[in-house]
Amino acid sequence: MAKRDYYEVLGVSRGASEEAVRKAFRKMAMEFHPDRNKTPQAEGKFKEVNEAYQVLIDSQKRAEYDRFGHEGVGAGGGRDFDGFDGFGGFGDIFDSFFGDMGGRGQHRGAQRGADVQYGMRLAFEEAVFGTDREADLTRVERCHICNGSGSKLGTSPKTCGTCRGVGKVRRSQKSVFGQFSQVTSCPTCRGKGSVIEAPCDNCQGAGTERRNRKIVVKIPAGVEDGMQIRLTSEGDVGANGGPSGNLYIHVSVDVHSLFRREGQDLIYEIPLNLAQATLGDEVEVPTLNGNETLRIPPGTQPGAVFRLKGKGVPQVNGHRRGDLVVPVMVQVPTSLNVHQQQLLEELAKTMEKPNESAARDKGLFDKIKDAFS
Repeated sequence: MAKRDYYEVLGVSRGASEEAVRKAFRKMAMEFHPDRNKTPQAEGKFKEVNEAYQVLIDSQKRAEYDRFGHEGVGAGGGRDFDGFDGFGGFGDIFDSFFGDMGGRGQHRGAQRGADVQYGMRLAFEEAVFGTDREADLTRVERCHICNGSGSKLGTSPKTCGTCRGVGKVRRSQKSVFGQFSQVTSCPTCRGKGSVIEAPCDNCQGAGTERRNRKIVVKIPAGVEDGMQIRLTSEGDVGANGGPSGNLYIHVSVDVHSLFRREGQDLIYEIPLNLAQATLGDEVEVPTLNGNETLRIPPGTQPGAVFRLKGKGVPQVNGHRRGDLVVPVMVQVPTSLNVHQQQLLEELAKTMEKPNESAARDKGLFDKIKDAFS
């Protein structure tokens, strides 16, 4: 099968500079490298790209190719390509050139600890006024025996002889790109920089353990159902000297028997009878701070709303406090004794019916329409 023109393979012109050739190869290698491209044709394409690159990047081979074609550089066009392991460790070189695509070679340095989640149920008044509550939780802490060193008492970790305490090693390798150096985690100490020769009996060298803790949580006044409180650095301890995670308290609040909460306001519906709404009255209204007297003016209509300022819920970490909102519900009696019925009948005789009043208020056009109908 005839070989394709090397310039065509890399997509460059015959007068392309070394940098243009190198740039084209990087792009093609990125596209067809089997670590990234799993199609069946990818390996063959990559071999073809590599073969073209080895010829065109070498000035002597390129000159022979320009003069004599494929015959001028031999059947292979350059050094043999016997799979990717035979390519001088090309997988590692590719990672160092384009970045680690498979998670290899990552340095295991300081790592932040995991966050801890905790649910806490509060009474309605606790959420409104705030309180101190105890959280009983389990989290990862430094081993209390070895204090996180991972070694038995009386011993200590030894500096890693491979990386000399750095936690990283440098590997140099030749490739088609030239000489490359790659920094990876030390395989001996796994990036820690030290080796534990006598592990702690309690944590088996991990340096950490799971422990039960009781932590006092300050609940601010005004928290709502579903809110989240963050306690910084109260989560799991970090690895290799990393910071601890956070503790998140998820709040749920009990329902109150009298009040309904809407933001910073409290809602309390007050029932009134016909006489109270008509003649007016003074009634006792419950609040979270004790009873308050509310004046009901004469002629209060159903659905009227009164507001007691500052008797609601405090703003979280603020100074403002909501109101107690009091909607009026006028209750119509469902049963009357004989005397009550007589009194209402006498009252009804002295009062105009609403439909009669509405008829009198009709306009001329409506009266004419009623007359004809």
